[in-house]
Amino acid sequence: QVQLQESGGGAVQAGGSLRLSCRMSSLINPVCMAWFRQTPGNEREGIARIDNTGGVIYADSAKGRFTISKEYTFVYLDMNNLQPEDTAKYYCAARLAWFCVLVDAGPYEAWGQGIQVTVSS
Repeated sequence: QVQLQESGGGAVQAGGSLRLSCRMSSLINPVCMAWFRQTPGNEREGIARIDNTGGVIYADSAKGRFTISKEYTFVYLDMNNLQPEDTAKYYCAARLAWFCVLVDAGPYEAWGQGIQVTVSS
């Protein structure tokens, strides 16, 4: 079972940037990786995913501001022009398949522990 560990969260002011990193404990193939976020009382929201072919999909809230990328055992989420509504706990997730979707967190087999991102106005 692959293990995931996020890093890079923190507090920034509106308009700022952060890079989240997710390290996989081993190189898995095939694997589809995604970033989700969650605020208290709400379900996890899919933000971006990168499939085993390198194809990417973004939620509307992330388009034009966030970029997901993958390099070896690392998956990154570059977040620009952060806004207070981006404040959440961010999770890295892995689905051991070629493709995955953002609308359903259920099929993902591995999750990181999450990392907090706080954006102040």
